[in-house]
Amino acid sequence: MKKLVLAIAVAATLAGCKTSPTGRTQLALYSEQQMDQMGVASFEQMKQEQKVDTDAKTNRYVKCIANALIAQLPANYANQQWEVVVFEDDSANAFALPGGKIGVHTGILKVAENQDQLAAVMGHEVGHVIAEHANERVSQNSVLQFGLQAGAAVLEMNNIEYRNAIMQGLGLGAQYGVALPFSRSHESEADVIGLDLMAKAGFNPEGSVALWQNMAKMSEQRPPEFMSTHPAPENRIKQLQANMITAQTTANKARAGGFTPSCKR
Repeated sequence: MKKLVLAIAVAATLAGCKTSPTGRTQLALYSEQQMDQMGVASFEQMKQEQKVDTDAKTNRYVKCIANALIAQLPANYANQQWEVVVFEDDSANAFALPGGKIGVHTGILKVAENQDQLAAVMGHEVGHVIAEHANERVSQNSVLQFGLQAGAAVLEMNNIEYRNAIMQGLGLGAQYGVALPFSRSHESEADVIGLDLMAKAGFNPEGSVALWQNMAKMSEQRPPEFMSTHPAPENRIKQLQANMITAQTTANKARAGGFTPSCKR
């Protein structure tokens, strides 16, 4: 079993490595063009399968915030033709995909009470894109699947007793030991990137804390953090507060430079 874990680790090391905006080493096996194609295809499918909200006022409000954030992205992302779609969905959610796609569910508008809170949501989601988290997750899944398949073959060839139980345990270990913590690190990193992005656009960074306080009220029952793909709301709030002085300084500088978004619902 140790040899299998070592094989997975070596495969990940030898594969393509990159550095995230916060300096974290990333596994990235796919090109930017491949990820953009996946993102565009997924978004087109969503538009076909989900109902799109056509209310002009709502769309104008959401796109106003999106445009303010996009203007602060690195040039290779800011120069993309971004598409922003509001979906009629009661879940408090939003997302962004490689290829310049942003989706906002109408349910999040009931939780994000103003432009600053919605900018925190959208900034977080765009943060996933510019940090290439989708590439990282797809790459991670590819390596894990290869490792598990190799492990099953080794156990089968050596006719090891209880191999089915061992493989079940290995699969569970891969999920809780690698996949879920990795997702939590993505969420935490996107929170930091999104906070900086909304501040550069001139939004009030305190809106990010207020947003997660609202989220916490909605999430009275949730699994233990080690079994969740997302950090607990209280931990997200602590991290945001730890970065708030820097974010406020950035926001003040942005407003002095003329970035004063005024997006009305």
